[in-house]
Order: sequence, then C-alpha cells, then structure tokens
Amino acid sequence: MPLFSNHATNIDNANSDTSISSVPSRWQQKVNGQLNSKPRHAKIAPWLINTASLVIMGMLVLLSLSIGVADFSWSGVFHSLINHSANSDSSLMLVSRLPRTIAIILTGIAMAVAGMIIQVVLKNRFVEPSMVGATQSAALGLLVVSLFFPASALIVKMSVATIAAVFGMMLFMLLIHRIPPTDFLMIPLIGIVFGGIIDAITTFIAYQTETLQMLSVWQFGDFSSVLSGRYELLWLTSGLCIIAYIIADKLTIIGLGDNIALNLGISKRHVTWIGIGMVAMMSAVVVVTVGMIPFIGLVVPNIVSRVMGDKLRRSLPAVALLGASAVLLCDIIGRSIRYPFEIPVATVFGVVGTVVFLWLLLRAPAES
Repeated sequence: MPLFSNHATNIDNANSDTSISSVPSRWQQKVNGQLNSKPRHAKIAPWLINTASLVIMGMLVLLSLSIGVADFSWSGVFHSLINHSANSDSSLMLVSRLPRTIAIILTGIAMAVAGMIIQVVLKNRFVEPSMVGATQSAALGLLVVSLFFPASALIVKMSVATIAAVFGMMLFMLLIHRIPPTDFLMIPLIGIVFGGIIDAITTFIAYQTETLQMLSVWQFGDFSSVLSGRYELLWLTSGLCIIAYIIADKLTIIGLGDNIALNLGISKRHVTWIGIGMVAMMSAVVVVTVGMIPFIGLVVPNIVSRVMGDKLRRSLPAVALLGASAVLLCDIIGRSIRYPFEIPVATVFGVVGTVVFLWLLLRAPAES
C-alpha cells in the first residue's frame, strides 16, 4: 500500500482547516496532482535492484580503499596475509583505510534510513533529519556538554546530543501541528528556518566561548580524521536500522493516516515516538562521530520510492544500499578533485543534494 495513498490524503484533507482557498493556484494544482497520483509500485524487481546496488557498492568500496595520500599497494596487503606478518600496507589498511570506509557505509545507511523514517512519520516526502532540527539540535547539545563537561565520556556526549535532538524534533512538530495537510511544502520551509535559528544560536554560543573551530568540525561532515577506535559508535546505527526494518509494516500503516492506523489496531503515538527516537539517535551518533551531512535522507528515499514503490519493508534495503553508495561516491569525489587535499563529504553532497532537491520540487508529475 502506498505511503501517500488517495485514501490517506482524503482523510487528512477532511480534517484540514476550512479557511484554505477553494481555488488552488497552478502550483498547487501541480502539487496536488503529484500527491493524488496513482499508487507507485515497483518498476524493477527488488532483488535485481539490490543485487546491482551491492555490486556497485562493492566496486566503490575497493576504490575507496585504494585512494589516499599515503603510499599503498594491494600486493603488500596480500603478502601480509600470506605470510601472517604485518607491514606498512596492512597497518595502513587496518588503522585508516578500512575504518574510514566502514564509517562511510554506516553513515550513509543511517542517514538514508533516518530520512525514510521521518518522511513516513510526517507523511511528507520533502523532509529529512536536517530539515526538522534533529542534526542542528544534536550539534547544540554536543556543544553545551563539551563546554560544561569537556572531560565527559563519548557515550555521555552522544546521550546528551540524542536528548537535544529529541527535544528539537518535538518543538518542530509543535510548530507544524496546525499546518493543514494540503500545505505540505510549508513543512520543509519551516524546517529550514527552524534549523537556521538553532544553527544561529549554536554559532553565537560558540563565538562567545571561542569554540567556533570545534563547532565547524561537527557542522561539516568529514571522514579524514576517522581512524580505528574513533568510529565504532556508528555500529549503534546498524542496530537501529534493523529495528526500523522489523517495524517497517507499522511505519507504513502510520504513513497511511490516523484513522487507518486506528482501524488496524496500531498505536500511532507509540510508533511515532519510536520513529522519532531512532531518528534522533541516528542523527546524534553521526554528528558526534563525523559531523552533519545534509540531503542524504532527502534524496535517497525519494529516488528509491520512484523506482521501487512505497512499500517500506521492500524499499528499506535499497535505501540503505543506495545511501551507503552515495556517500562513498561523494567521498571519492571529494578526495580526487583536489588530490592530495580533500573536500568534505558534506560539501560535495550538499551541492549534489541541492540540485536533486530542486529537481524533486520542479519535476513534472509522475502520472499525467
């Protein structure tokens, strides 16, 4: 069943504010035509898409492991494996190259799945964690705990960042509570403004406390400092992704509307809070470990949805694989454009994500 079916849209429209103009503009007609289009089904077999995604991701992994400033050769790694003795190539692989690649994969999977979850919970295809205040609030919480408790353990900083992200998302949901469902483009716009306000507060605090340089590390996602022992916290996101797959059917039902969820015996409040908690924790872990990376949760779920349809359990594996491949590709581009210098992944994906986001806004309806 589609996440944004005609039935769910009609239910939401029935509860919307009667003060909405009865004569929609040309833009609104185009938007409503996209929302009320026929249910999207898989255009290509899911196993074929997932297999192709695995092959592409495998090629990108090999390429990512091969690129770097330090001298490296695969023959040295194979020689180390055969002789069971460490050398410079194997040490470089285990300490730097492999941890960085694993961190990239886990980050891409986490942010893509988090984007899919928040889109289902808010019933809006144009939102992602950085558009609902999650990542910005996590950075603010991380800055505050670093100022008052600089020697605290990493798990404490992650916990505070998660709590801050939850509170930020709660405040955002209060702001959009009275917005009619037909004004769905207002939700990402309010989210962008809301995130900008939190960013401004965070920057002001950092400026007053002379911690702007530390804040910039969290605001621009970068994997150049990832080494063995500095990324393992990201493995927590893999467990959260497994939980998301287990409750995928319940999330799909929540996306169909409140009345449908009630008729099917699903507690919308409980599932919504579980989804918000998972998104907040994923965002906090990523910000604490590598920093903010925008647009992954927006671009990847929309692309997969257009190809595979709206059934969440079927599309989540593809979302995870495409998210990992997208971040891997952007990291490779960032390391190759100005070699031996690096461009942060957040900058590369920010440019690509902006273009795709504008295309999603301005594209013609999928069903004429």
